[in-house]
Amino acid sequence: MSKPDIDAAAQFIAAGARVLDRRRFERLFAGGGAGPVRDAVAAYRNPDGGLGHGLEPDGRCPASQPAAIELGLRILDEADAWDEALVTGACDWLQANAPAEGGSAFVEPTVAGWPHAPWWVPEPGCPAALVSTGQIAGTLHARGVAHPWLDRATELLWSRIGSLDEPGPYDLYGVVRFLDHVPDRDRAERALQCVAPMLRGVVALDPDAPGETHSPLGYAPRPDSLARRLFSDALIDAHLGHLAAAQRDDGGWTFNWPSWSPAAELDWRGSITVTSLATLRANGRL
Repeated sequence: MSKPDIDAAAQFIAAGARVLDRRRFERLFAGGGAGPVRDAVAAYRNPDGGLGHGLEPDGRCPASQPAAIELGLRILDEADAWDEALVTGACDWLQANAPAEGGSAFVEPTVAGWPHAPWWVPEPGCPAALVSTGQIAGTLHARGVAHPWLDRATELLWSRIGSLDEPGPYDLYGVVRFLDHVPDRDRAERALQCVAPMLRGVVALDPDAPGETHSPLGYAPRPDSLARRLFSDALIDAHLGHLAAAQRDDGGWTFNWPSWSPAAELDWRGSITVTSLATLRANGRL
């Protein structure tokens, strides 16, 4: 069984990762404190309460973006560095910039004129997106947050989940994150059964499949993830083995979607290296 070299990963992170992911690594694997993670996330905060400045590596604009808020909140939760002032500011920004139906868009028009991935294109009218709304709402529910934005987003998500029709794999990341943490557990269980065929339809069974594929570990990274029951132990073991063996000679992990910028690629590799190690440890592989 392949076992990652955490010392090599530490060297990779020190050599090329941004401060945010160095602090994550220190917190999760080297006894670091929560404060430096909180401060690293706060460095991306704008006066309007939102997060921007390339926190999500595919959008390099300084203005606040939902994807940056999603990743920032997830990191605060992961590192147990939750900060009420940062979270309230982010929720207030989401409320002020919500689409008419609630929730959050995937990309705000403020990305125009700044470097960004070619798929970061605002939809006409900036409607609510499952990928951003669901993931943000899931993290806020995990922390027991009470905020008007979350109330409306939750109603919207239940409505959208009840009428899903051929959602994309990224939509399903939002759905699953929301179902993992929304307080109504009975309803979440029922909803999982409805989306189960859709999840099975987008997951790559072969961990060595080429291209931009989606691992079951993306939807069920932990043994207690709600969607874990949809995948066999053998399939999970195969993907964990593949993840463990995917550490590169430089000590880091990489991603399987298109690379559009050397800076974004390095930022993503640092982020994904920490996330890969966290997933492996949660599953007893580290």
